Amino acid sequence: MNTARTLRSPVAWWRDPWRPPRILVGVTVIYLVWSLLPVLIAVMFSFNDGRSRTRWEGFSFRWYWGDPVKSVWHDAALHTALLQTLKLGVVTTLITVPLGVLFAIGIDRWRGRLPAGANMLMLISFVVPEVLLAVALLFVVTSLALPIGLGTSAQVIGLVTFQIAYPAVLVRARLATIGRQYEEAAMDLGAAPLDALRRVTLPMLMPAIFASTVLVFADVIDDFVLVRYLSSDAATEPVSVKIYNTARAAPTPALNALATLLLLAALVAIVVGFLVYRRMTRGDAMADRGITRFAGETTAG
Repeated sequence: MNTARTLRSPVAWWRDPWRPPRILVGVTVIYLVWSLLPVLIAVMFSFNDGRSRTRWEGFSFRWYWGDPVKSVWHDAALHTALLQTLKLGVVTTLITVPLGVLFAIGIDRWRGRLPAGANMLMLISFVVPEVLLAVALLFVVTSLALPIGLGTSAQVIGLVTFQIAYPAVLVRARLATIGRQYEEAAMDLGAAPLDALRRVTLPMLMPAIFASTVLVFADVIDDFVLVRYLSSDAATEPVSVKIYNTARAAPTPALNALATLLLLAALVAIVVGFLVYRRMTRGDAMADRGITRFAGETTAG
């Protein structure tokens, strides 16, 4: 009885290590509400029947396809921005993921100070401000005699440069979990090194490769800084830049509808990628230890 009363007292409850973290829960809820409420309001007004973005006038799909001029379905400028976003996402992903996979395999197989330095340079891209990289690439494209200029080509090169670290890190983490024993066993059975890599290692890397693909695509379609600095005209402006350029020019809720479609695409990519990754790694205990082991090897190197 005394023990129960002691645990119910305020002082004992505060010292109880198994108490519910109510303060942390409260902070988390406040953060989520503060972060998501503006997004939900913007999405809500994309279904507004009137032109106002602050006064609700009824539910409608007018700004998605109902309006014959200003809706996303009929506005040519919004079509261009949406197609440019999808083009950058697909092209950048198709280039970045294979390069990142090859880079990760090369760094994993190559020993010495030079690959360790290359690995550190790759990780630096996580902390280099994106605006710094964007300005540097802008100076390179506009100041040097290069066969490319501002526009889609420059945007793809900038995005690949910025995104290549993501597949490299994920694939290296997967390589750290599976080790070399499967590939060595295949070579002991008579397979050539390239065949062992293609038939054994690459199939085991597929969960990391797929996760990299989803991550890169979702990040590219949301990018703003690089694509804005490296765009040439309105034809090469993706959705993020189009929203920025028209947000202060008395826009209609069609802009909210365009942003909602972009948000939906990113969410679908992330959710589908997560579900497929969980299915691909079901029963794989090594997948849970990949990042930890990879981080330890990177620090030791």
